[in-house]
Amino acid sequence: MTVHEFSVEMTCTGCSGAVERVLGKLKEKVEKVEIDLDNRKVFVTSALSADELLETIKKTGKETTYVGVRN
Repeated sequence: MTVHEFSVEMTCTGCSGAVERVLGKLKEKVEKVEIDLDNRKVFVTSALSADELLETIKKTGKETTYVGVRN
């Protein structure tokens, strides 16, 4: 499993909740989601590619960029 880091324009818990909901729809394909609302970062532990995860997070309508793999 890889931990992917994304920068997401989140301003409130509603925003972070939306991110959790869309990633939650991937069910067993996502092992863990960590959200750092203060720094507007989302960490996703998954076997899916960064592109697949990026497209999923973008469904929230929030501006999202892929930062890279967290070691």
